[in-house]
Amino acid sequence: MNCIGSNLPEGVGQPLWLLAELTYRCPLQCPYCSNPLNYDLNKTELSTEQWIETFRQARKMGAAQLGFSGGEPLLRDDLEQLIKAARELGFYTNLITSGMGLTLERMQAFKEAGLDHIQVSFQASDAEMNDYLSGNKRSFQEKLEVARTVKKLGYPMVFNCVIHRENIDQIDKIIELSLALESDYVELATSQYYGWALKNRDHLLPSKAQLVAAEATTNRYREQIKGKSRTKLIFVVPDYYEERPKGCMNGWGNLFLTITPDGTALPCHSARELPIQFPKVTEESIESIWYRSTGFNHFRGYGWMKEPCRSCDEKEKDFGGCRCQAFMLTGDASNADPVCAKSPHHHLITEARDNADLAQPAQGSMIYRNRKNSQQLSQTQAADLIPAQQVEME
Repeated sequence: MNCIGSNLPEGVGQPLWLLAELTYRCPLQCPYCSNPLNYDLNKTELSTEQWIETFRQARKMGAAQLGFSGGEPLLRDDLEQLIKAARELGFYTNLITSGMGLTLERMQAFKEAGLDHIQVSFQASDAEMNDYLSGNKRSFQEKLEVARTVKKLGYPMVFNCVIHRENIDQIDKIIELSLALESDYVELATSQYYGWALKNRDHLLPSKAQLVAAEATTNRYREQIKGKSRTKLIFVVPDYYEERPKGCMNGWGNLFLTITPDGTALPCHSARELPIQFPKVTEESIESIWYRSTGFNHFRGYGWMKEPCRSCDEKEKDFGGCRCQAFMLTGDASNADPVCAKSPHHHLITEARDNADLAQPAQGSMIYRNRKNSQQLSQTQAADLIPAQQVEME
């Protein structure tokens, strides 16, 4: 497979990791979903042929890993075709799924098509909490059956559970469940606060004490299983409890390429929330988008930076932090990520941490990710939305 290689513009990397958000449709209503708040306005989805052409162009540019995501990618009837096309192009493919509706027959079809890897998401360690967080009464039992079948068919399996205030105190039971399912990798990914999770931050952000205890529990299990299990436990600390931001996405437009259901190309899955016009793969080639579009060049390099980032000796390490977080918390995507202790907006983070440490019940109810709430957010941007108690469980 030919790649651009030595013809790369100076300082710009290749899109090595492609995330294909095939659809925003989903049977779950997770209140920390990474899909945009107004996802219900975006009902257009690329056709089978358009997705395959997108894969072809990305692979030609050097992309090697391809994640099928959503929403729930299983709701695409052509998923087998897309997997087969990706394998023929030479991608390593990963299905990122809730597991809802994934049958043995379909998993076998995916294997025949060349799927390499499956990641199954859980919301908690028991049915009551899992179904409460997902808004679906069938989700936990279906997930258990899917995870067992994934292993039975010989797939490498990632057990993913987003960790937050509602489930962090059962992290030992979550780890026990992941071990019982013989997971190869366990991602204990503490919630990052964008989109739906930011709307629900007061319900989701754990206290510092909870976080320290959860990480200690994870380390204890790492010691216990050393030499006895192949399972690798990965604990991701929320950046709210760091004093310096992460090098978000390894730099803007440097490594990761996300394509949304309607074909919009993004440098990260949250960038659609920014007041920036991003191009579509139906209108421009990926090569043109990656190298020449305003959206992908907007925050490349260091010229866009304000102080304190511009003169900071760590800017080549953290790239100023997350542009989406800067915009969502300060209203200006060019500001330093408020996670950074040098940011003049760092008090927004410390205040949120202080509130989490109070251990008082959050005001109001969680806002679930569903069509009614998405429509209301799109129309009014009001905070008075469908409360958790009124969500209709599917």
